[in-house]
Amino acid sequence: MALAVRKTDERISEEAYFELEKQTDTRHELIDGYVYAMVGGSIQHGTLVSTIARKIGNHLEAKPCQVFSEGTKVKTPTPHKRADYVYPDVVVDCSVEKADNNMLTTPVLIFEVLSVSTRRYDETTKFQVYASIPTLQEYVLVDQSSAKIEIQRRHTHWAIEKYFLGDSITFDSIQLTLTVEEIYERVVNEEVTEWLAQKAHEIAEAEIKPALSDSE
Repeated sequence: MALAVRKTDERISEEAYFELEKQTDTRHELIDGYVYAMVGGSIQHGTLVSTIARKIGNHLEAKPCQVFSEGTKVKTPTPHKRADYVYPDVVVDCSVEKADNNMLTTPVLIFEVLSVSTRRYDETTKFQVYASIPTLQEYVLVDQSSAKIEIQRRHTHWAIEKYFLGDSITFDSIQLTLTVEEIYERVVNEEVTEWLAQKAHEIAEAEIKPALSDSE
């Protein structure tokens, strides 16, 4: 996600939160009454968000589920406390008709793209929010500075699974399998660059060996 900046140490009402959202183009999240401003976002962040949303969107064509990215708000259930309002980087909802005033309420799959500044916020504060949504099946954290993906699933009691370049990930909630390489295909960082160079070297070697055998 973009940088989350807590605006005040005082809780505000939902009414005050919605008024704040109207007054500025900056997106804000409201968690347990505290406001967090969503500030900025790197090119790597934007690349990962667009790639993930595009691949999921292609998979969901002609299916009831829909994918949304960054600008779509999710409202959490409110049985025993005030609602929380958050902006996932990428979210899939299969019951969009149940949205509340253009806010999704029934997500099944959520992605957050991590940065150094947002890792703790996404791993703790936002995870607690998302885990409280009964429909959510999978929560995915994508590291933009390396090539590591963590997924937590409701049916495994949110145990953390880690995936790296060379691995494939199946998102059970939408029956989609992607490789880690596919998710990072347009990202430029040291780990991805080294992986691609090594892969190109292995391909070149594989092509040379048959040629050498034929010449003998």
